Amino acid sequence: MSVTKFYIDQEIFITGGSGFIGKALIEKIMRSFPEFSKIYVLLRSKMNKSADERLQILLQDPVFERVRREQPQSFKKIFAIAGDCKELGLGISPDDRKRIENVTMIFHSAASVRFDDNFKDAILLNTRGAFELIKIAECLKKLKAFIHISTTYSNPDRQVVEEKIYPPLADWRTTIKLAEHYDTKMLNILFAKYSSYQPNTYTFTKHLAEHIVNDHRHKIPILLYRPSIVVSSIFEPVPGWIDNFNGPIGLLIACGLGILRTSHANPNVRADIVPVDVCVQGLILAGYKLGNLTEATREDQLLQVVNCSNALIRTFCFGKIIELGRTIIRKNPLEKCMWLPSGSITDNVIWHYVRFITGQLSLALIGDCLILLARRKPILLKLQRRIFMSCQALYKFYTTQWLFLNENFLALKNLIPPEDLPKLGLFQNVDIDDETFYINGIRGAKQFLLHEPLEATRGARIRLQFLFFLNYFVQIAAILLIGRVLLQYLYGKLTNA
Repeated sequence: MSVTKFYIDQEIFITGGSGFIGKALIEKIMRSFPEFSKIYVLLRSKMNKSADERLQILLQDPVFERVRREQPQSFKKIFAIAGDCKELGLGISPDDRKRIENVTMIFHSAASVRFDDNFKDAILLNTRGAFELIKIAECLKKLKAFIHISTTYSNPDRQVVEEKIYPPLADWRTTIKLAEHYDTKMLNILFAKYSSYQPNTYTFTKHLAEHIVNDHRHKIPILLYRPSIVVSSIFEPVPGWIDNFNGPIGLLIACGLGILRTSHANPNVRADIVPVDVCVQGLILAGYKLGNLTEATREDQLLQVVNCSNALIRTFCFGKIIELGRTIIRKNPLEKCMWLPSGSITDNVIWHYVRFITGQLSLALIGDCLILLARRKPILLKLQRRIFMSCQALYKFYTTQWLFLNENFLALKNLIPPEDLPKLGLFQNVDIDDETFYINGIRGAKQFLLHEPLEATRGARIRLQFLFFLNYFVQIAAILLIGRVLLQYLYGKLTNA
């Protein structure tokens, strides 16, 4: 059976549909497999908007423009389910539970990817949320496939991560009970010791969720899918599509705006990045693979784990990413550029803080003073605080080299029948060169995040030239000032002697 035929008449339930991977997954199914029966998207009420209202807003996202042109009838088959992954039973009403009773496939993408989340909130969403969804899945008589989306960083204490489950760092049942009975402050105090000093609440709670999946592998058809760093698209729905500032593209945009000029990391560490369209194609194939297994075959197997990673297919060093991005952005500058696009990575902590104070904080302070004189609210120092905290949270991931083995992920391409190759050219990222990928990534960030023209305007290019001369004028002035102070100091010493 082809992948296209498999997805005919499937009723699909997706959590995390408003997230980066969730949006791309919904878009790909709607456009490439439009004969699905229904897609239910779990959405919580937010900012006085109901789940149905939020779904309509979601479907207006630019990511769905291509679907609107090619498969407009697909929009009639998308439905909201009101709920919240932090609530018991996901907060789904009895009426909505009845609506989803014929669901055949589940993609569980909902998670908080913030590394600084409170331990309590992370447990309730990332760990208990997975358990609550699995309990619902056990009641679905027609379920063929449950794809749980985790992360390759769920075992950060191991430098080589295979496609298997590792021993638990804690008992997931006990951890859920702790979150249900203790307050946020107490749990935050307990986190470091309880988690065996894991780097953050995200990786630890996702690790525990993997063991919930493993413990239920004999009860429902379930597969564990671990993406690494998911970045902007290569081709689908358009080159460079992205909806967040996370990962390398966010780093490049901050450098391009001139607000990030130094980063404390190892420039030689390889970043394991996967384009979002490749990640989504892997998800669709994983669901197809699991859905075609017989119950007897599943019971005889260990939990199927897929590391959606690049491993040794393509390697991107953080230092190379910054250098390449700086070159690209200077050729196609950002409209909102505040200072000359610059910056680099260093593993020398002293040199990093010298550059941070002189090259970032000082400029932010001067900028905020000018903003105050213009009678507007200063934002640059506040922004620098957020950048600093973000870099601190990501420090381990910028300085540790991991290898995520991905034999199962690579084997997915063998499942693609010839007639489905145009829809699932899974490994097209092997054939694209680094410069083209990042050119598209930066253009996508300009379009979808900064809402700027794809190509820099004449005004932006003139501003860049002005900032270029201003940057070097300030540097020369600073060197002359320091030199003068040193000469005066030395002259004073000689005179006193």
